[in-house]
Amino acid sequence: MSRLTPKFYGKTCPNLFTVVKNEVQKAFDKENRMAASLLRLHFHDCFVNGCDGSILLDALDGEKISTSNNNSARGYEVVDDIKSTIERECPGVVSCADILAIVARDSMVITRGPSWTVLLGRRDGFV
Repeated sequence: MSRLTPKFYGKTCPNLFTVVKNEVQKAFDKENRMAASLLRLHFHDCFVNGCDGSILLDALDGEKISTSNNNSARGYEVVDDIKSTIERECPGVVSCADILAIVARDSMVITRGPSWTVLLGRRDGFV
């Protein structure tokens, strides 16, 4: 089992934090309520099966369309855009679970909330 560390992508995707921060800022500039929505996505992802990115899956029985999240959780398109941007720079390297964790922190910082060190190295879930 590997340990979570803030430098997990230090060599494989060195610009990760900058890319995420810039994309979150763009989303916030378009709609300032998006910061809260992105934090909520991370919360709901972690709440069910741990922080594994499974809330982003388009599964028929997935969290994304569950009764509690359907027409409630939002910001999926922002995370999709961030993932696409990261994939162009670091293909196949960064997990969606880690992206959600960074997005949550950056959403709080943008709204003048607290900051914290994001530990990375999560693996994505498949269900």
